[in-house]
Amino acid sequence: MRILAFAASNSRRSINRVLVENAVSRLHDTIAPEAKTERLDLNDYDMPIYSIDREREAGIPAPALDFFGQIGAADAVLVSYAEHNGSVTAAWKNLFDWMSRIEMKLWQGKPLVMLAASPGSRAGAGVLADQSRLAPHFGAELRGTLGIGKWAEAWDAEALALARPEDRAALDALLFRLVQPSRETFPA
Repeated sequence: MRILAFAASNSRRSINRVLVENAVSRLHDTIAPEAKTERLDLNDYDMPIYSIDREREAGIPAPALDFFGQIGAADAVLVSYAEHNGSVTAAWKNLFDWMSRIEMKLWQGKPLVMLAASPGSRAGAGVLADQSRLAPHFGAELRGTLGIGKWAEAWDAEALALARPEDRAALDALLFRLVQPSRETFPA
């Protein structure tokens, strides 16, 4: 199984980058050691802001085509969203807009798990709700979401792990769902 993992943020110090990396480690350590993971960095996919004029003049930029291809080559996708003013980051929105011009169903029917880390208590509730609503329309088989709030309390920087047992358990359950062949096998 090939899993595509990324933080939907272009911040090099993003807590969502930390969360998705931790999720990949937990996936390999406890859920699916045989899985191959491709990690992407949004900073490698910089391109002009989407506009119909740019698309008509120059076509779809190569980075958007590449990212779309990476989704297509994956068996499942794991993404951690940074929340900017209740929505996704500008970097992710731009990439998403360009990819939607390749194919509206840009998730290409892939199983998808959405995470969010937040310094506040809402745990990325706005961005997770927004993206959960959109996911099926854009071709995702949404397997679940998890927001981790109060990041300063949730993350143990010395151990490089989630500090709260309930967060670890919730993440593991969600990762298990991601790698299952179909929704029918989900635990209750």
